[in-house]
Amino acid sequence: MPAVLVYRDRLLAPPEGFVPRQYQAFTALEPVYLGCRRDSAFDRLDHPAAILGELAGTHSAQVPLFKQFGLVPAALLRWARAQDVRVVHAQFGRGGALALPLARALDVPLVVTFHGGDASKDKHFRRSLIPTVFQRRWQRLQRNASRFLCVSEFVRRRLLERGVREELLAVHHLGVELPVAAPDPAAPSRQLLAVGRFVAKKGFGDAIETLRAARAAGSDLELVLVGDGPLRAELEARAKDLPVRFPGWLAPDQVAEAMASALALLVPSRKAAGGDSEGLPTVVLEAQARGLPVLATRHAGIPEAVRDGVTGLLVEEGDVPGMAAAINRLASEDGLRLRLRQAALASVREDFDAVRQSRRLERRLLALL
Repeated sequence: MPAVLVYRDRLLAPPEGFVPRQYQAFTALEPVYLGCRRDSAFDRLDHPAAILGELAGTHSAQVPLFKQFGLVPAALLRWARAQDVRVVHAQFGRGGALALPLARALDVPLVVTFHGGDASKDKHFRRSLIPTVFQRRWQRLQRNASRFLCVSEFVRRRLLERGVREELLAVHHLGVELPVAAPDPAAPSRQLLAVGRFVAKKGFGDAIETLRAARAAGSDLELVLVGDGPLRAELEARAKDLPVRFPGWLAPDQVAEAMASALALLVPSRKAAGGDSEGLPTVVLEAQARGLPVLATRHAGIPEAVRDGVTGLLVEEGDVPGMAAAINRLASEDGLRLRLRQAALASVREDFDAVRQSRRLERRLLALL
């Protein structure tokens, strides 16, 4: 079977299950993975995968030559041709810049998926004294790539503002796994859930302050912050007088279990310094697929999946009082929770089913061959 070469520089971080999920329904193209750094989820990939520098016939000194200067080792070309690679699909904008020389050496189309910060961070597109690989290759990437896929309309608009020509861009939402049967409505819970990397754009400081405001109004809610990252110590300090738990990263089945016992998922995302923004967080879709109400901000691509008062509740970025009031509504109005749950389940099945989105992606790639 001909192959699509999936390039992800760091292959594969635990929170990036959305990468292999994109190819789960492929029938005409076999995914094969290539990266330059091995991460802990590498061994869970169920298709051929290679790390440059570990691949037979390559060595570690070739990694910086490939990344910085675009020198493609002969052994890597032989491996890719043996896999019958017909198209390269790079994850994230920087991944596209790194994979560009390989796609050109193989003389195959290159498709790049932009996920959020890679389109919104100003520093990626600002001239600097020592340009990054992405900055050096950005114009060439636009000339030579066959398609830029955007995980949300928000990402597409940001790239248009960056000067990318419109015909190069297309929106392709990521999908999530859907339960075989719709989950049974859970009994009302006192637990709030937030999931993600502890970085500024996730707004988890606002989640803590929202809990504080809700409890000041008389609620007995608790918060579980699943994840980790550079802001962990700061968040723990802010939450020391509140019932907030920090379990670290959890396996997907553990996150699903936490969703089943929560009152709501909090997604208080906000634009960070330098423009860093979300694309469309997959945790929003995962919660909707499990019948968990989502309370989020009107940030980036989130409103493309969460319609206020229909499939979830939305407030403005940084609106802690508004988010606390929305939580109190969810806690006290059984009918509201049921309405949001039913509409969200229908929406995610129609527009964000992983199998359906995977088939759509394969058709997009095949159309370029």
